[in-house]
Amino acid sequence: MGPRRKRRRYDATRRREAAERTRHDILESAQRLFTSRGYGATAMADVAREAGVALDTVYASVGRKPALMRLLLERAISGVDAPVPAEQRDYVRAIQAEPDPARKLALYAAAIRRIHERLAPLVRAIQAAAAAHPEVAELWSEISARRARNMRLLAAHLAETGALRPALGVDEAADVIWATNAPELYLLLVGDRGWSPERFEVWLADAWRRLLLA
Repeated sequence: MGPRRKRRRYDATRRREAAERTRHDILESAQRLFTSRGYGATAMADVAREAGVALDTVYASVGRKPALMRLLLERAISGVDAPVPAEQRDYVRAIQAEPDPARKLALYAAAIRRIHERLAPLVRAIQAAAAAHPEVAELWSEISARRARNMRLLAAHLAETGALRPALGVDEAADVIWATNAPELYLLLVGDRGWSPERFEVWLADAWRRLLLA
């Protein structure tokens, strides 16, 4: 009985790892297709073919197409294949632990640059799809509203340090951070104007220091 129990645990681990690899392949395939063909022009059957799996496997692993787009966005934001709540992200913990306000903003600018390098291609796909696909527009609106809530938490954290400019309230500071860390601005400067991601990061940290800190 002992060896059989050990084999069942081993097999369960292998099945879980295989499922995770399949899910990763599906996400990678969907990202390639959504960003090259577009959301509307990509059928779930196309994703299945690209990933080399059955269509039923795609639905079982990631759900329907709107859920798949949500997973891709969450992956771009978190940097891993599963969503990670903001308070559990490494850079958020580093910002909270850092005592210097300017350094906090530099840490966040670096995190935003890394996120937008992953997110920017998907944002282009969303911009192209939103008018014809209300579920995509609704999803992006939800992500944007969540980002605004998180920016208010960051602004409140900065206010607690006493570092905000005297005339700047928490709500206005949150709006400034929300507007300037938008992926649309990253696309304008990096995608359209040819800035490097590193230049964007340095500029963003400097802009925040000038706009927000006393």
